[in-house]
Amino acid sequence: MSVPVVVVDRDRELHGVARPGESWAAAARRTCASLHADPEPVDLSGEVKRFVVDHDTRVTTRAMTRGDLDDVVAWRRSEAVERWWSQGELADADIAEKYAERVDGRSPTRMWVIEVNGRSVGFVQDYRIGDYPEYAVLGPDPDAIGVDYAIGADQWRGRGLGPRVLWAWMQRARSRFPEATTYFAAPDHRNAASLRVLAKAGFAEGLWFDEPQAGGGVTTVVGCTLDVPTVIG
Repeated sequence: MSVPVVVVDRDRELHGVARPGESWAAAARRTCASLHADPEPVDLSGEVKRFVVDHDTRVTTRAMTRGDLDDVVAWRRSEAVERWWSQGELADADIAEKYAERVDGRSPTRMWVIEVNGRSVGFVQDYRIGDYPEYAVLGPDPDAIGVDYAIGADQWRGRGLGPRVLWAWMQRARSRFPEATTYFAAPDHRNAASLRVLAKAGFAEGLWFDEPQAGGGVTTVVGCTLDVPTVIG
């Protein structure tokens, strides 16, 4: 079955379809045939898959370094991020050390910095679900790649960049995990904004489950999965 695709490129709205067996991303590239930039998602949650070619705002990810740790601590301490990323009673130095372990490769989790036009505005973390056995029993596929993200800079939040942030991460993840067929995220069930961003990026909501927390409690989260071959090929 063909899937309708729309790509907005400046003042043009280009219409196409993803043919049977063709990914939405490939169909969007074929539809716009832009020589200047690749189409990025605006909203993939509806029957029509909507993309944009943005010639002015570039969203990318790069590997995090120790030089980014002060920014990471500040982002984690921001009110909007801390609401969903509780670090309990950890001091700033402990938060920095937690991420330093990941930067140094002492953890299965890898860290990436989100950049908008070259400015660092937040981070993405990813990991193979199976590398965390206590978490793998809760997810649908131990070979899936888990992902979490946060836009920490207040001035860049609420601008509709979330789907494009995830898209930028996906392009990197596709080459790092070529065998992975599923990406997985599990935001708090009350985090409507994150659930909406994931839907716009091509994730589908699944089962709710209780995720154990470091402090001994649990958080009810929504398992969201992205079918890699269908969405990005």
